[in-house]
Formats: sequence, structure tokens, C-alpha cells
Amino acid sequence: MTSTKAKPNLLPQDLSTLNVNELNPLTPHVISRQATINIGTIGHVAHGKSTVVKAISGVLTVRFTSEFKRNITIKLGYANAKIFKCENPNCQRPGCYRSMRSNTEDEPNCEVPGCGHKMKLLRHVSFVDCPGHDVLMATMLNGAAVMDAALLLIAGNESCPQPQTSEHIAAIEIMNLKNIIILQNKIDLIKEPAAKEQHKQILKFIQGTIAEGAPIIPISAQMKYNIDVVCEYIVKKIPIPLRDFTSDPHMIVIRSFDVNKPGSKVEELKGGVAGGSILKGVLKVGDEIEVRPGVISKESDGKLKCTPIFSKIISLFAEENELQFAVPGGLIGVGTKIDPTLCRADRLVGQVLGSVGKLPSVFTSLEINFFLLRRLLGVKSQSKVRKLQKDDILMVNIGSTSTGCKVTHVKSDLAKLTLLTPVCTQVGEKIALSRRVEKNWRLIGWASITSGV
Repeated sequence: MTSTKAKPNLLPQDLSTLNVNELNPLTPHVISRQATINIGTIGHVAHGKSTVVKAISGVLTVRFTSEFKRNITIKLGYANAKIFKCENPNCQRPGCYRSMRSNTEDEPNCEVPGCGHKMKLLRHVSFVDCPGHDVLMATMLNGAAVMDAALLLIAGNESCPQPQTSEHIAAIEIMNLKNIIILQNKIDLIKEPAAKEQHKQILKFIQGTIAEGAPIIPISAQMKYNIDVVCEYIVKKIPIPLRDFTSDPHMIVIRSFDVNKPGSKVEELKGGVAGGSILKGVLKVGDEIEVRPGVISKESDGKLKCTPIFSKIISLFAEENELQFAVPGGLIGVGTKIDPTLCRADRLVGQVLGSVGKLPSVFTSLEINFFLLRRLLGVKSQSKVRKLQKDDILMVNIGSTSTGCKVTHVKSDLAKLTLLTPVCTQVGEKIALSRRVEKNWRLIGWASITSGV
């Protein structure tokens, strides 16, 4: 149970004195309450992604019933953690680095025996825990849309690479995610020669990929062995992302839900909650907002009609920490006045939330410039990727949206797609393409949007 006494130690946020031009991802009264860097955990199924997140943040991301705490999981797990460093210059590394829960006070005492100095808050990070199962590749790509860096998990007791290890590497390559730390997990289960042999396998596997040159840290997530080293590397190896605080706010929705309990009285009803990551701009409590594409309906002539949803921000949360304003990075819960039935069971996923009249257009068909992978990843039978043809049915991932589409024209590396559901996006945005192979959607390549209708 969290004590209520620790809460006043978080720095206060005051909208009346807020100057957006002075904010950055390390501003103390921002990182006291909110994560500003998103780190994805990727890798093959059962290699220890959720266990690592729990070891660093103290939060188990695999949980279904805790939505009432305004925490957003189920499909993409997530957890926030603060990373501290002891201010005593004689405190030895890596033991001087510690990670704690998101609602920890900003200056805890160092727990190294005989030290007792205060610790300084250096980073507040948000972990996006991606599923490793091949069937959930689309979910992983939705998570990759908000990542600034990634922890790639490779289990020490299995050969490297496993199918989804290579598929996830290809996915982050598409997203141009350069900041990667490789964690060689479960080393408590193997002997030293086997660990060294696998270290060579990993180096061979990442050669020529975007992960080449990434640090490899041997860890045991279950035993919390070397987790302090991981914290040190997060601080030293992952650069502070450049953030745009002054533009109109633009947030992509990764989760949405209805927080009302069954049988609530009418006067007790709360509006729906949208959870996601702000890409640019600052959201404040009391702001008027718009959600696009909004409610999608079919008209009598068969045409699709999109009605944007207009609402107001009632509350902002980062895990258990209440906010007055929210900045880019980290995962935020936005309490609104939207009809809760529109938010129930992730119905708003893939929508874009921002200032009224300032969001990008909604498209129903796209023209793309595409690039296909040479071979299929994540399947044992390394078969070649078939070229795109007219009338192909594909799945595209745009931001946090996954939608089906039909290819209507193909000419060399250009194609025209008709989307099943309208999407709020802009020209130049990168998208991932997947095709159905052996009953599952498989990543076949990527594209950038050149124009659309």
C-alpha cells in the first residue's frame, strides 16, 4: 500500500506560472511526476521482457483488473520508473544507480551499506512492454510508434536469434530506432562458457543491423542481478530525445477505457479515459480537445462519414501521479467528458487527440512509396516476400492504428491503397506493411505516405 505522506514530496505543478518555452525533458517539476522518455522492451516470447520491467520499475505489466487505478495495460503493458544516482562521489558505480517506482519522492536516501547520502533524480522513463508472440506483431508495431529507445531481450538458455528476435529488430529498423541496449537475460540458468558462446552468437546476429555496436549486458531479471548496470546504461547511452513543447498538442491513443463501475448512478458517471503518448505540444487540464477520425458511420449511399469528437480535459494522470499539464514522452491517461461507451474496450485506439481544428487530415485512400523485405521474418521457412499485386489485401500500421487495406494500383515501388477504416495521418509518415501468411499477419516491408484522399 502506498503511503499518502510521500505525495507532497513530488514537486507541485502550477498552470498559472507555466512557461512552455522553458520546458525540457529534464525540467524538475516535469520529471518529478511524469516520464519523458519511452523505452520499449522487445524480443522473442518468454525471454523475460515483463520480468525486466518489473525488476526496474517494481510494476508488473501483466495485469487485467487494475484498470480502475487509471493504469493502462492489457495489450501493451506499461510501467514508469525513476532512475536515481547517489550524490556521494565515493559511492561506487554501478551500485550508486537505483531505479524506483514512479511515485517515489525526488530525493530518497542511498541504500548502499554505509553511504546514506541523498540520491538525485536523473531520469523518469516509461516502459512500453511489447508482446513477443508472433500473432501479436501488430500490437508490437503500435508500441514501436512511441518508442525513443529499446531494450532487446535475449534469453541466455536459448540459441540466438529466435524468430521474433529478428522480426522485432526489423520492425525497429523501420521505425529508425537507433538507441538499443541488448540484455542477455537468464544467465543464472547457464554456465560461463555457454554465456560467452552465446555472446558471440549475439554479436554475429546484430552485425549489419541497426543494433550493431549496441552494448550487451548480462543480467538475471528474476534475481535482479545487474539491474543497476541497466539503469546506468539507460542514463549514459540513451540520449535525451528532442521534444517539441511549443507546437499544437498531438497525442496518439494506444488504449482507451470506461472507468465507471457497473451499476454507477447517473450523477456519479465519469467521462471516458484515453491513454497514449504525446508526440508534440503540451496538454493542460481544462483544454478543449478534438479526437479524429472520431465516430465512423456509413451513410445511405455507402460512403463512410467521420464525425470528430469534441471534448474537454478533466484530469491528467501519469500512473498514480496527478498532473496539471502533460508533456511529450511517457504514457498519459487523459480524463475527458467523452461518452464512456465510445472509449470502452479500446475503441479509441488509433485515434489522434489534440487541439480543436489543429489535427492532420483524415484519409480513406493513400498513395505510398514502399520498400519490401527480401525474406519473411519470424517464420521457420525463410521464404521470399512476394511482390505487391493489384487486389492484394494488406494490413498497415500507421502510428497506433492497424487497419486492413486493398491494393488498387502498383507501379514499380509506388502503390495506391484503399483503407478499410479512415485514418488521421499526414504526408511523409512512415507506415509498416503486413501480409497474411500461414494464417498470421507477417511484416513484409514499410512505406512512406506520398499523398492521399
